[in-house]
Amino acid sequence: MRVAIFFFLLSSAVFCQTPPRSVHGVTVDATTHQPIANAWVTSDGNVIKTGVNGEFQIKTKATTVDVRAAGYGRLHLPVADSDMRIPLSPLKVRALYMSFWAVSSQTLSARIYETAAKAHLNGLVIDVKGDMGLVGIRTSIPMVAKTGANRVTTIPDAPALIADLHARGLYAIARIVTFKDSPLALARPDLAVRAAGGGLFSDNERLHWTDPFRQEVWDYNIRIAVEAAKAGFDEIEFDYVRFPDRKGLRFSKETDAKNRVEAICGFLAQAQKALNPYNVFLSADNFGYVAWNEGDTGIGQTYADVGKVVDYISPMLYPSGFKFGIPGVRNPMTDPYRIIYASLERAKQRTGFSGIVFRPWLQAFTDYAFDHRAFGKPQLHEQIKAAEDAGSEGWLLWEPRNRYPTQSLTELANELWWKEPMQAARR
Repeated sequence: MRVAIFFFLLSSAVFCQTPPRSVHGVTVDATTHQPIANAWVTSDGNVIKTGVNGEFQIKTKATTVDVRAAGYGRLHLPVADSDMRIPLSPLKVRALYMSFWAVSSQTLSARIYETAAKAHLNGLVIDVKGDMGLVGIRTSIPMVAKTGANRVTTIPDAPALIADLHARGLYAIARIVTFKDSPLALARPDLAVRAAGGGLFSDNERLHWTDPFRQEVWDYNIRIAVEAAKAGFDEIEFDYVRFPDRKGLRFSKETDAKNRVEAICGFLAQAQKALNPYNVFLSADNFGYVAWNEGDTGIGQTYADVGKVVDYISPMLYPSGFKFGIPGVRNPMTDPYRIIYASLERAKQRTGFSGIVFRPWLQAFTDYAFDHRAFGKPQLHEQIKAAEDAGSEGWLLWEPRNRYPTQSLTELANELWWKEPMQAARR
């Protein structure tokens, strides 16, 4: 009798399960009402992209759907009974960088928040895994504990931090320094990049690197990214997502251009797949010279390939980084505008991507390569105007000490970008 009841209940449970339903909809620009192609639609673990007419059809058992698109915000919505028409608000992120240590300092944080508010900026790039390989958020990832990368917690309550940033109207980007990682390289020498003599490779900062070919290294960084996504960050940004720019190093695989590009893009594609359920954007920092160089610049970076597996590319277009200039501009200090504008235009021409894909890093620090001039209002004006003129979907300011010129940025806001209200991306 008990057996019969058990099988009855089991069969009832099977037949009573709610079958997945097919949800149809269209994503449109909330301002122009035009369809948005290539928007991400996620529900119940299923992920698709909208077609050229903005339409999608997805099977789900869930009662909600997540939607996002490059150049727009992201939404978390209840599933409608009829066809869904989903308007996405345009989003152009103009952000400041907040370092690993600044995020834990009340004084520096307050100063950055003040600058963002006065200059009508709407984003922050925050170190979740910084240049030293330390992980600032609380995490239960065993390898993070094994490497000692969590010995300093600069963000003890990440969800509370994100809630505060969103309340301030700030879009939160989690910066994750990827393959430059001394803690992991020292804890797992088998995953480290080796010098020609066989010892651990050290760069000019005496920091070690991990092998971009190794799946264990991919998994480690992707798990940290997922933790940041769960905490509520709007975007995951991988920095140092490349091979070391040094010849004669030893890796677990032959390092020709094809293999390097496949490794970098393979990692980013795997990260995108892991992050999709959390409806976060994905971006990658790339060298500025990648826009001009042939091949992969020896580090596995090509805009055309990287752009296929991320939402945004952030080329580092610091004029000081263009030590050899560009065609027509031998000394970048004389024409920061052309460095930025010409590089972005060349990137678009070589890839066929629109400006939406490119959100550049701009220089807010003192020059180190030419005449050591401070980058004040004139230099910031030229760079920002160039990025805006090139159709970029915003820009990011890099100043490693987080000492931003509040007054100059406030004045520039009124001159260049505070002509129309900007949106802050929220779920």
